[in-house]
Amino acid sequence: MEYLDFELPIKELEEQFNKACAIGQESEVDVTDTCKQIEKKLNETKKEIYKNLTAWQRVQLSRHPSRPYTLDYIKAICGDSFLELHGDRNVKDDKAMIGGLGKVGDQTFMFVGQQKGYNTKTRQYRNFGMANPEGYRKALRLMKSAEKFNIPVVCFVDTPGAYPGLEAEERGQGEAIARNILEMTRLKVPISVIIIGEGASGGALGIGVGDKVMMLENTWYSVISPESCSSILWRSWEYKEQAAEALKLTATDMKKQKLIDEIIKEPLGGAHSNRKKMFETVQEKIYSSYMELKNLSPEDLVKKRMDKYADMGVFKG
Repeated sequence: MEYLDFELPIKELEEQFNKACAIGQESEVDVTDTCKQIEKKLNETKKEIYKNLTAWQRVQLSRHPSRPYTLDYIKAICGDSFLELHGDRNVKDDKAMIGGLGKVGDQTFMFVGQQKGYNTKTRQYRNFGMANPEGYRKALRLMKSAEKFNIPVVCFVDTPGAYPGLEAEERGQGEAIARNILEMTRLKVPISVIIIGEGASGGALGIGVGDKVMMLENTWYSVISPESCSSILWRSWEYKEQAAEALKLTATDMKKQKLIDEIIKEPLGGAHSNRKKMFETVQEKIYSSYMELKNLSPEDLVKKRMDKYADMGVFKG
């Protein structure tokens, strides 16, 4: 398991605990009390560290290499019922954006989300979770298909941003994202959006419009990453921690500003520390969100969604 800088005290205690347990197993020495003391201290240290995380530490957790990605959630929630659909019917199939049909209980959903890689080879294959215009057009094609057959949509957001390459701009990156935002506001089926990792810039907004927008506890959602913000304002990446605080990008900040609807609690230590529990929690949230929205007529659904986004940024003195 990999540890972040601020998790090093946890690493030391876990190593001590494992050594003490190993001594007890290999010899006749009774180390039960010692193990209990270390375990108690370990739990206290975990609670203390994760209770007081800074904005930058949450950004680090959202990027943890062991953190589950979109396909992990879909496969855990849907099992063998998931049928991946490919291509935008125009240019090609974007591997950074995945989507398809899957079941939660007896209800079919259209799942869409950005997918990152686990090692150098798969990261290149998935373009580091940065979608090209054809990725957003594929997502829109799947959402319009879901609308046609009255299937609710679930979007998993986890991207450092839309791909900023020359070929992406040539094929209309800005237009593809803008088109998605427009079409999602008036889609006549329920849309649930869950930010499971990074929610950066227009790359996140391209599949981020929904009736119910939720963020996992240790994720972030912002117009720019802390590093890029730091490099623009301070001409250096060294001020990324200050930038993270100033951007107000955590789930708590987003909820306070009424830009999201709900924060989904993660297991102690982050989503990767107890994947099974995290998958179960997300599955419950998807189903409960659908149950809240399923009885609304298409007209009411669209009106409510449009009013929600029209009210953002409006302050009354």
